[in-house]
Amino acid sequence: MSVRRNAILAAVVVGIALAAAVWWSLEEGSGATLLEPDNVAVVTQGRAVYAQHCAACHGANLEGQPEWRTRLPSGRLPAPPHDASGHTWHHSDEVLFGITRDGVAKYAPGHQSDMPVYAGILSDADIRAALSFIKSTWPDNIRAMHDRVNQQVSPAR
Repeated sequence: MSVRRNAILAAVVVGIALAAAVWWSLEEGSGATLLEPDNVAVVTQGRAVYAQHCAACHGANLEGQPEWRTRLPSGRLPAPPHDASGHTWHHSDEVLFGITRDGVAKYAPGHQSDMPVYAGILSDADIRAALSFIKSTWPDNIRAMHDRVNQQVSPAR
């Protein structure tokens, strides 16, 4: 091969490697921050997504269903709150995103939930926006604790 062809081939390989690195950094589990609770546009979008798809079960004010820690006759738990009184902030961005997109069973095998799987219903951007809205409502101390949860999972954040 000529020097010119080698240079072109090297540039293509480097370009593919860079594209793959960017794609990987955006994927679940990569350590990339998924939630943007300080981004007004994302939070506004998330408020609308939450109102349409989440509030019926989790409450218009993120309060969850009454007695959310007491099993229903079906054996399942009511929808928990997403405000500071709940346990949402105990989970990393990636886990919250995955539970919403792929279902609870992926993260808690054998656990049955009435929560629907939102893959194919909501886009990844809509899921991130709804979760960003939820986080935007937490007091600073809860947000800081959630940030520490993310740091423990992905120290590169």
